[in-house]
Amino acid sequence: MSTLLSLFLGAFLAATILPFSSEVMLATALNAHIHDKWLLVSIATLGNTMGAVVNWGFGRYLLHWSDRAWFPFSRQQLDNASRRFNKYGTWSLLFSWVPVIGDPLTFAAGVLNVRFVVFLPLVAVGKATRYILIAWAFS
Repeated sequence: MSTLLSLFLGAFLAATILPFSSEVMLATALNAHIHDKWLLVSIATLGNTMGAVVNWGFGRYLLHWSDRAWFPFSRQQLDNASRRFNKYGTWSLLFSWVPVIGDPLTFAAGVLNVRFVVFLPLVAVGKATRYILIAWAFS
């Protein structure tokens, strides 16, 4: 599998239900010097943002299955994310990259019917900022 596809998939999965470190994958790819760092940052950002879109979709359309064992978030995670979201508003989506709280936050945005045109740019900016900082640290 190519480096770019691996990075995209790793970043995508890291933003969904799997505990995965896309930061390590990006740092490894950056250190390999196979691809331009801005291409790598863009691929990681796209993958991670698309994973957040899946969470938003789950929140928007699949909440009625939250009592199932396979459901990706616990009731406590959802309650905590909803509280944060209600306290800080849609701007909290800029922190969707933060481990542990970021994924439930994007899910809560779907549950709370945040419009997609508001959701997408905030999440993308937050995730891109994190990857830009990683690229800066490893260059």
